[in-house]
Amino acid sequence: MIEWTWLVPVLPIVGVLFCGLLGRFVGKRAISFAACGVVGLSFLVSLAVLKEFLGLQPGQAFQVKLLTWIPSGDFRVNFALQVDALSVLMICVVSGVGFLIHVYSAGYMWEDDGFSRYFAYLNLFMASMLTLVLANNFLLLYVGWEAVGLCSYLLIGFWFRRKAAADAGRKAFMVNRVGDAGFLLGIILIFLTFRSLDFEEVFSRLGGAPSSTLTIIALLLLLGATGKSAQIPLYVWLPDAMEGPTPVSALIHAATMVTAGVYMVARCHLLFWLAPWGLAAVAVIGALTAVFAASIGLVQNDMKRVLAYSTISQIGYMMLGCGVGAFSSAMFHLTTHAFFKALLFLSAGSVMHALHGEVDIRRMGNLRRSLPLTYACFAIGAAALSGVPLFSGFFSKDEILWHAWKSELGGGGFWLLGIVGAAMTAFYIWRLVFRIFWGEAKHEGHAHEAPAPMAIPLVALAGLSAIGGFIGVPGRSAVEHFLSPVFEDVQALPAARAGSETTMMLISAVVALLGIWLAWRAYVAAPGAAAALARRFPATYGTLRDKYRVDELYGATFVRPGWKLAQWLWDFFDTKVIDGAANGTAGAVARTGAALRLWQSGYVTAYALATLAGATALVAWLLWH
Repeated sequence: MIEWTWLVPVLPIVGVLFCGLLGRFVGKRAISFAACGVVGLSFLVSLAVLKEFLGLQPGQAFQVKLLTWIPSGDFRVNFALQVDALSVLMICVVSGVGFLIHVYSAGYMWEDDGFSRYFAYLNLFMASMLTLVLANNFLLLYVGWEAVGLCSYLLIGFWFRRKAAADAGRKAFMVNRVGDAGFLLGIILIFLTFRSLDFEEVFSRLGGAPSSTLTIIALLLLLGATGKSAQIPLYVWLPDAMEGPTPVSALIHAATMVTAGVYMVARCHLLFWLAPWGLAAVAVIGALTAVFAASIGLVQNDMKRVLAYSTISQIGYMMLGCGVGAFSSAMFHLTTHAFFKALLFLSAGSVMHALHGEVDIRRMGNLRRSLPLTYACFAIGAAALSGVPLFSGFFSKDEILWHAWKSELGGGGFWLLGIVGAAMTAFYIWRLVFRIFWGEAKHEGHAHEAPAPMAIPLVALAGLSAIGGFIGVPGRSAVEHFLSPVFEDVQALPAARAGSETTMMLISAVVALLGIWLAWRAYVAAPGAAAALARRFPATYGTLRDKYRVDELYGATFVRPGWKLAQWLWDFFDTKVIDGAANGTAGAVARTGAALRLWQSGYVTAYALATLAGATALVAWLLWH
């Protein structure tokens, strides 16, 4: 079945063609059936590949070559797929979670006029991400990388007639241009250094490259990852991306775009391992982002934006795992995060569906009675995200914190930052639960549960969020065992501190429960406590509410100066220099033509007079000489 892996990214392309070309001629049922069906088939093929892969000798990897893409002398770039444990895990997660989101979308977007266009974009998103994770060389990976960026732009700005959505799409596109420029420079430097873009060839030649060159490559690739995975300093696009349809938010956050950076770092683990400064930069950015984004999420009132900052923070944990050498743990957390973050976003979509698009939690309350299924699913997702024992997020996040603790890198500081971020995470996500589903009802009208196409994916994701972590129970982690052949060429960073993993797990559990208890105290037991605290510390509250004013800083530092420069270039260089040169040349030609036209009047007498004058002048010249 492995030789048929190419079907995994190709099947969604069939959906793109069907929805894009035939969508206006067929009904919505045919569109939803085709769009969901091709992704479902892609998932089934992924499971078949996984089943065959599990029966093979551990450590085996396969190259599925489809065609030679670029032949130039001894340089070759193939359109080929890399089938190993890492890519197989990713295609199962992406296609599986993506399928559930597609099914949910069929109910959520049913009344939208752009139904076929939406599913064409969504299928293209899936095909792009699956190409990215299956690529066996940097150039094909870059194609998928850019394609998911294009799809995010199309889907974030899907309701382009709304200015906020159009602006959010442009912002996502432009911020990612910065990261993608770094990523492209890294790929160019890889080619110049190793004369190849094939993963296997490049990684086999790393030992002969200067350490400084590897460090530069690693930092450039990391810049690309910070853009695509919304990490400091290029995280600012993701909160605004909530202007797109909620299922799009779920797909971006759980299964596609923001996980691309983590996957790329894990795929290039050996390169980062041989560039210690680059690896340390991954850990620093991940740890800082985890705490920074979580702190902003504490006070936001837009339900989807809180979840967006949660994603930024959780991707930070994955980066931290990679930075301390725990690549398998990072991928384990990527897997569980796909389950519970998709569940949280789709549950939020169910709330919005019931409240006619409302996202402000200050206008919600006591929805647990009218939306019992959504409440249960949201609570399960919140428990998994906050790290409640036995839920999926508990096992995966704890593995990263454990590796951060025992690593000599950071002197225990990364673990401390991770613990602080975990406490904030538990507080802000249960703040959502208590503000939305508890307290006094503030919405108007009768809220009702979502239809079956939306409810079924919620139940499935709730089950995965509840028990999905058991595939990675410490001591018998199926994920770590499955991925160990991929990462066998690196070892965990040397332990600098002793400590029991059980002790660290207990600390994590206590921190999670403490955060939940504080949220309950602030929003249920004493509903006015949070507002009183905000009044007591207005500067801190205002800073968090305004998101540290990073957007304003970027606007003053980069956006407005860039806009003024563009305006000056347009007003002076474009108008006066370029247009002036073009228009001046045209004017000179016109004036010359006008002057010459005087000699071409069409009158015979004028021509005779000119001839006579010329002859007279010629005779006079001859007589003179």
